[in-house]
Amino acid sequence: MQLSVSSSPHITSSLTVRKIMLRVMIALAPVIIAATYYFGFYVLVMLGVSVGCAVLSEFLFNKITKQPQSIGDCSAIVSGTIFTLNLPVTVPLYLVAVGAVFAIVIVKMLFGGIGKNFANPAATARIFVTLAWAAVMTTFIKPIDYSGGFGAFFSTMQYALSGAGVEAVTQATPLADSSISILNLFLGNHAGSLGEVCALAILLGGIYLIVTKTIDFKIPLVTLASFALFTLIFGGADKVLPSLLSGAILFGAFFMATDYASSPNSTISIIIYSAGIGLISVLIRVFGTYPEGVSFSILLMNILAPLLDHLIIPRAFGKRKEVKK
Repeated sequence: MQLSVSSSPHITSSLTVRKIMLRVMIALAPVIIAATYYFGFYVLVMLGVSVGCAVLSEFLFNKITKQPQSIGDCSAIVSGTIFTLNLPVTVPLYLVAVGAVFAIVIVKMLFGGIGKNFANPAATARIFVTLAWAAVMTTFIKPIDYSGGFGAFFSTMQYALSGAGVEAVTQATPLADSSISILNLFLGNHAGSLGEVCALAILLGGIYLIVTKTIDFKIPLVTLASFALFTLIFGGADKVLPSLLSGAILFGAFFMATDYASSPNSTISIIIYSAGIGLISVLIRVFGTYPEGVSFSILLMNILAPLLDHLIIPRAFGKRKEVKK
């Protein structure tokens, strides 16, 4: 019998980066469909521009720096898609393009590419465009009314490209309007960013990611549980469910906080990391000047993730716990 001797690691898997990213895109499909239904054809235009700029910027960066091409792993497509779903439908295309390039070049490629980014690219890019274009990033319109026919599917094109009529259809988000029903919050029939309006679509995608073991279920579970707990403490029991179904907390918990590169590894670190996201999100919503704080909380905990992994080191397999005499 022959024995093969090789260096570690000895555990192999057929799961590649490309397969993981394709699973994430499958999970995002219900969210994209819901966003397109509620906000029209312009959503697809935004996605095309964002994904195109993300892929092209990664391609050009690798070309200029003479690095191996990495666009085949589809991570740029995922980052561009998630970034777009963080935007309202009223934003101009140049904002979409600038944000997508920022996510890829500044947050991802300058730090070494996939797996080396210090923070989630989409969340960081959302913060960047929110600070740079605060007015347009906080302008939301109500979902399309199809009672007049399918032609309304293209109505948001004129709002975003020219700004005409935006003021007439502006609607407050659930974070500013507590009169929106739980059913509408769940189904997505209200104003908001593209990827955060339909809780049903987000949950379908999130469950798929958990079932396929694409993400660690502990991150969304602890994030949402801590968010609910601190909402109960600071806002009251009647605010818990509406708050969970409003804003970007669901979308962030499943699709941004779970980024492999910028989240911690050990169980205790994950619990602290996720609980921190929930706590900071609630504090910003309740006491901050911004109505939404999920992207900020994810970025802050992304920065702390390496420190958590450094301070909290799990006991090595097979090593007994030392007993103090």
